[in-house]
Amino acid sequence: MLTGISGRTKVCGVFGCPIEHSFSPAMHNAAFSALDLDFVYVPFPVEPGNLPAAVEAVKSLGLAGVNVTVPHKQAVLSLLDEITGEARLIGAVNTIVNNSGRLIGDNTDGRGFLRALKEKAGFTPAAKKILILGAGGAARAVAVQSALAGARKVFLSNRSKNRAEVLADLVTMKSGVEVEVVPWPGCGEEPDLAEALYCADLVVQTTPVGMYPNEGSTIQLPYTLFRPGQVACDLVYNPVETLFLKSASQAGATVVDGLGMLLYQGVLAFELWTGASAPVDIMRKALANAVINKGNSF
Repeated sequence: MLTGISGRTKVCGVFGCPIEHSFSPAMHNAAFSALDLDFVYVPFPVEPGNLPAAVEAVKSLGLAGVNVTVPHKQAVLSLLDEITGEARLIGAVNTIVNNSGRLIGDNTDGRGFLRALKEKAGFTPAAKKILILGAGGAARAVAVQSALAGARKVFLSNRSKNRAEVLADLVTMKSGVEVEVVPWPGCGEEPDLAEALYCADLVVQTTPVGMYPNEGSTIQLPYTLFRPGQVACDLVYNPVETLFLKSASQAGATVVDGLGMLLYQGVLAFELWTGASAPVDIMRKALANAVINKGNSF
């Protein structure tokens, strides 16, 4: 068991802004301890203007690797030495591996998302219609991975319509799946959004709206249109039950919180950094304890 930091300890972490809400340190440090690995995982608050220096520090300080979260998943692409095919396809990076001073960017979000959906709701994207709210790094991973997994149609809604259209073109080009951009709530043409919301088999909220410390906020959707047989997923995991999930559940939808995706993208990142099989149950329990300690219910 890891009992302390030594001169040989390998450091991993997460770059984000904000980052105080992250449960990743608890999950990864529990896994390192369980396997008696001399690693430690720490959060690094990185303002957007400091991202280039932070990435360079991964090399200069000899970090084993880092996770990358909001708002850096796309901005970090140009700062790395190599991008995996999956990350390049998605157009975003959530995991960096330091391979002897060469920084390799990968993306484990999409695979982690699909694994969580199947485990928590028995849902697979094949032949299904999917509505994605947002068009940032996480949305790109969800959209691309869902399309490659055989989704019938994808709807995209984002505050910036142009950004949604760019993502729509990417998904269609890479997968051949039909993608329709629908209006963001409050931007007009609400019937188009309402129709997409009602007919979607899966609705995924990928934006930071509703995340700690702004738990009282949510996207202004017509929540009464959610229905039984539909799955609603919020990638926000602090709080675990967001207003988005609570409202969708009250309308009859099956809800999936963001902890499952966090767990499984972390499992994949852990294995990239260490070369060891991740102790999934240990990581799951550590996440549960972190949530409880924050005063949430798991």
